[in-house]
Amino acid sequence: MNAPSSQLSTSTRIAAPLHESVDPASYRAAMRHHAGAVTILSAGGPGDRTGMTATSVCSLSDTPPRLIACVNRSASAHGLIRRTAAFGVNMLHADQAELANVFAGRRGIERDDRFSEGDGWLSLATGAPILKGALIGLDCELIDEHAYDTRAARRLRPCAPAPG
Repeated sequence: MNAPSSQLSTSTRIAAPLHESVDPASYRAAMRHHAGAVTILSAGGPGDRTGMTATSVCSLSDTPPRLIACVNRSASAHGLIRRTAAFGVNMLHADQAELANVFAGRRGIERDDRFSEGDGWLSLATGAPILKGALIGLDCELIDEHAYDTRAARRLRPCAPAPG
């Protein structure tokens, strides 16, 4: 029996590139002006947790509920997300900018030590860390991932929203 088309994952290259790409430094400088929600992607359990600040998270579908998150394959969170097949998506309030800096690695705090910052953390169905006091906290399971250049695009199934 064939799977319904809504469950198939396909990728089609539309056309070969016709023009040169902008250089990476100019692209990063331009994208810094892109307004978007800042999230902390968090994975693992006590003693073996890590997280990162990300803006490359978006809703893919509401029926069924799905998200996409892109993670740099050299980030400390990449391997742990693959091993646990789960992570928290924690959308931050505007007044949580310092926490975003901690998880972006700008304060020299690494891996599990980053979780001593903020309003505290809880675990839901998957065990991934969810930030108490986040604007939105979603406990997610990894459905699949696709490698694109330096990033891994991950499709997620939200399991549970954080209470509150």
